[in-house]
Amino acid sequence: MRIEEHQGAKKMEISFEEFQKLDMRIGKIVEANQIPSSRNLIRMIVDFGTEKRQAVAGLLQWYKPEQLVGRKCAFILNLQRRKFMGVESQCMILAAEDEKGNVVILQPEKDIAEGSKVH
Repeated sequence: MRIEEHQGAKKMEISFEEFQKLDMRIGKIVEANQIPSSRNLIRMIVDFGTEKRQAVAGLLQWYKPEQLVGRKCAFILNLQRRKFMGVESQCMILAAEDEKGNVVILQPEKDIAEGSKVH
């Protein structure tokens, strides 16, 4: 086990077997709206081909809900579910953040089917 430092935060190195436990897939956002009385949370309905799930993400500072609809993005499906302002998040969208605090969602460079696994 190794600890690596990246941008000032120490992260523990995980094994390849632990990485393989993550269920990461491409999902198509079919619906998105701001959670009422929230300043930054967006509720999304995401189609993974064989099922639809609800995701909650703090993206309102960078994206309007209508900008997300129709986009295919990378998600983690097997994280423990959490509630944000009473709304259950059943998966997590993957995003990148730079040192200036700019955030972008991760999207495939070419079109690929909903439900495709991310390796």
